[in-house]
Order: sequence, then structure tokens, then C-alpha cells
Amino acid sequence: MQTVEKQIKKGQGEQLADKPLYVTLKDYVRSRVETGEWSVGQRVPSENELVELLGVSRMTANRALRELADEGFVIRVQGKGSFVASKKRTSQFQSVPNIADEITRNGGVHTANVIVLRMESCDAELAEALLVEIGSPVSHSIMVHAEDSMPMQIEDRFVNHTIVPHYIDQDFNRTTPNGYLTSVAPIVKAEQHIEAVTAQPWECRLLAISKTEPCLLVRRRTWSEAGVISSVRLLYPGSRYRLYST
Repeated sequence: MQTVEKQIKKGQGEQLADKPLYVTLKDYVRSRVETGEWSVGQRVPSENELVELLGVSRMTANRALRELADEGFVIRVQGKGSFVASKKRTSQFQSVPNIADEITRNGGVHTANVIVLRMESCDAELAEALLVEIGSPVSHSIMVHAEDSMPMQIEDRFVNHTIVPHYIDQDFNRTTPNGYLTSVAPIVKAEQHIEAVTAQPWECRLLAISKTEPCLLVRRRTWSEAGVISSVRLLYPGSRYRLYST
């Protein structure tokens, strides 16, 4: 029985046997992973390397890798290449999950990179979201959460300073905003909205994704007994994460 690699090398053009050559190339990549030859997180051959190794066209290699990324089988990191993906992480949409707990529970290592942590003043839109007066002090944080060094989420959060006055004093390399807020102001209500978006250029750089990759955006407000605690935007690369509801 021919191996997938031999089948590809034998192919002439874009059709091989009863299926297109790009499909056979996808099978080639999958077979290397399923046999353990390529492990999770390992870089897979680039388009140019697949062209050189197997003699396929660049268009065929591009389509195979693009579809494997869309299916969550590989992760494409801009400027670095494609890597074997772990099972796409899931998050229950109706709950208010702590991403660090999710990553740890699934066997990964969570890290956070704090980009912004400062005091600001509420504009009209933010004041309405937090149910405070325009100009009220608010804590603002932006951070990137990663699993095994792979960016998984941008968290852009505003916190009601009146209810949580020591937010910006925390070390968010040791705890997450979710974990800290839950401990000092337990959540009694959450309001969430989800939409498909294209990330802004600065967000693409932080997530190491292309400007055309679709993303999932969750907008969330949470309440404690004292009032609205925070308003947060959670941005996920679509190829690395999915949300579900029960």
C-alpha cells in the first residue's frame, strides 16, 4: 500500500486518484501527527518546503495549510510558520470562566503579558457601561493570555475604581483579573455578547495572526452586590478557540 508521501510525489497536477491533490497533502500532514512523528507545538514544513519536498505547486501547499488552520489542526503564526495545534480550547459562553484555570485544566501552561495597567477617566460611553458619572476614575488593563507561549486571548478591561480601589496594585503575572475580581467582589450577574470581527492591527501583532484572520469577540459586563464591577473585551483568534453554550 502506497504511503501518502509516495502518492503525492506520484501525482501529476491537481487531481490524484479520486480526490484533489491538496486533500492528499492534508492527509500527509495529518498522518505525520497521528503517528507521533510531529508533536503538538512542532513547526510543520512551510509552503516553500512542501513544494520542495513533495513537488506540489505553491497553490496546492497554500490551500492545504490554510484549510488545516481553518479546521484547527495547525496554528499559523505570522512571521514564524505553521505549528501542530493542540485540541482547540473551548469556553462555556454562559459562564464567566478564568482562562488560566481553563488552560491549566487542559494540560497547558498559562502566562500573561501585561500591556497596560493604569488609572484613567471615564468618557461618556464607558461611564454608561459602568453606570458611573462621566469623568469618574476607572482602572484600565490590557493583557495577552497565552497557552504554552501561544497567544490565546487579548483582555481589555475597565474596572469600577469605587468598588475595586486596589485593582492596579495587583501583580497580574501571579493572578488573573478574573481571579482577583471574583475574590474581592463576587459576581452576582453577567451580561455577555459575542460577535465575529477582524482584529485591529495592534491586536494582530499581539496575537501573532494575519490581518485577515477572523476572531471571536466577547463583550462582557459583570455585577457584584455593589454595582457594575467591570466592562471587558475578550478577543480570541478564531483558529485557536471556540465558545459554546449549554
